[in-house]
Amino acid sequence: MAENNDYGSEQVSIPPDGRPMEQQPRWRQDFPIDWPLDEYISRRDFVKFLMLTSAAFTTGQFYLLARSAFGSEEKLAEKIIARVEELPVGESLLFEYPDGSPARLLVRIEENVFVAYEQQCTHLSCPVIPHVDERELFCPCHHGVFDMMTGRPIQGPPQRPLAQVHIEVRDGVIYATDIEERTS
Repeated sequence: MAENNDYGSEQVSIPPDGRPMEQQPRWRQDFPIDWPLDEYISRRDFVKFLMLTSAAFTTGQFYLLARSAFGSEEKLAEKIIARVEELPVGESLLFEYPDGSPARLLVRIEENVFVAYEQQCTHLSCPVIPHVDERELFCPCHHGVFDMMTGRPIQGPPQRPLAQVHIEVRDGVIYATDIEERTS
């Protein structure tokens, strides 16, 4: 029981309430959409979906903000990185801490001076390379340079310092004890 609309090319099925097309409200006559397709989504449902999705994203952002503001009280487990005699002065060593995480970089600057940072540049996550003689960590991707003692950017596009791995040397063994994510 379909009839042609004013455009002549499409067939419109019977409206959901069963009344003929002449008895339908004017807006239905102006918008001859196949009725089974008309039930998929209304503007009200679409706006409701957008509002709920926006609320979910906003809630997620507040959760992340609260989590970063209060920090995690969870302490990472210590991990043995190397023995002191295995790492000569001026050399570096890649290691994972905690297990399965991105590579970390341990550098022995002087006889009793060790530093450790995340190896990824804070600009675009390229690996940094230690230049011990200049006391710099160099990112070859965009020529970013970090101070080796502090991990802070001193040249190039990086704006944030490298995440610092806290290390301890006890009985000739180098331990990673914690990671400090820094923003400035």
